[in-house]
Amino acid sequence: MTVTGRQGQRGVTKALVALLALAVLLNFVDRGAIGIAAPKMKAELGLSATTFGLAASAFFWTYGAMQPLVGWISDRVPVYRALAFALALWSLSTLLTGFVRGLALLVVLRLLLGLGESFVFPCVSKIIARHVPAERRGIANAVVAVGLALGPAVGTLAGGAILARMGWEAVFVAFGAVTLLWLVPWAFVVRALPVESRTVPPAAFSYGALLRQKALWITGACHVTANYAFFFVSIWLPLYLTGTRGLPIPTMAWLAAATFGAQALSSLATGHFSDSLVRAGRSEDQVRRAFSVAGQVGLAIGIAGIALSQGQGALLGWLVFTGIAMGPGPTMAYAIGQIFAGERLAGSWIGWQNAIGSLSGVIGPLVTGAIVDATGGFGGAFAFAAGVSLLGAALFQWALPPLRQVQLD
Repeated sequence: MTVTGRQGQRGVTKALVALLALAVLLNFVDRGAIGIAAPKMKAELGLSATTFGLAASAFFWTYGAMQPLVGWISDRVPVYRALAFALALWSLSTLLTGFVRGLALLVVLRLLLGLGESFVFPCVSKIIARHVPAERRGIANAVVAVGLALGPAVGTLAGGAILARMGWEAVFVAFGAVTLLWLVPWAFVVRALPVESRTVPPAAFSYGALLRQKALWITGACHVTANYAFFFVSIWLPLYLTGTRGLPIPTMAWLAAATFGAQALSSLATGHFSDSLVRAGRSEDQVRRAFSVAGQVGLAIGIAGIALSQGQGALLGWLVFTGIAMGPGPTMAYAIGQIFAGERLAGSWIGWQNAIGSLSGVIGPLVTGAIVDATGGFGGAFAFAAGVSLLGAALFQWALPPLRQVQLD
């Protein structure tokens, strides 16, 4: 391939990663719509904190349960088509949520939303492992993590404005319709990929041997703790700020957006800095592990700070601190999984890792809702989330095995 050809393919790869980040952004905009709409939706549908937690949790029943199957699929079918199908499914589920009038249909659409979005991270990790070299893995995952962080930020700002002017139904309809537009540039970028990368033969390996890997289960447990605080903040922060703190919806939207904006900048910074350390000769194991531990400790401190803060200025400061602490989590968790898996196993490995990690999304909203209903406040829920983050720091530091690509029997 000529220099011009290589530069052209690097440009295509950058566009591919950018669209993956945009898909993840839209993913988190759509899944987070229920939290944004909650201040009006919860009351109009007559939901208690517990039943609202049930509806929020339903997304993770299919999202988590389908991850292993979806990962297996992404290792065996054209991964680019699988991602396009999934996005169409979840965007339509989001759009139709604007027409629900009761808990039952809301739960059904949340289940379909979870099914569609379950494809995202196995497919994204498969594509990154195929197209991005190891020394650029941190920044590629960081760009995707920016989408993860900006999804709630963009969703909160846009959704908050729509909610205040047009009602909660319009939030879902607008978000779902916009997401469908992603399919247009995706089709053009995939056509620009080399034919050989679009026709890679299915990976052949023993699924039983994969499941016997101790590293897979420990990485999944680490992912549970890394996810818990993020899901807690993205689902419950709007209700906490408007209900407990008594803030108007526009103020809530800006404070939440500041939190996720800080996360996006932190993701980019930690991804770039961690890659520079690896390129300078530092152990990738040491670098990815250290950033993970620091993020988890920071989350515990930040969550406690939010709960104990007095005044809007202090609250903003602790929200931004928490956003910064959330930055390393997704960047490092997926980079670690990709190290263990390599390209051949990336879809299946991340499918299982994300399935285990999604347990925090299944359990967390139910635990939080039960604590809030039982105690009448969020104090106990904040304490529990901080404790889970500290547990995560211990797992990343002492339980996670050395980071190197596994070799299946």
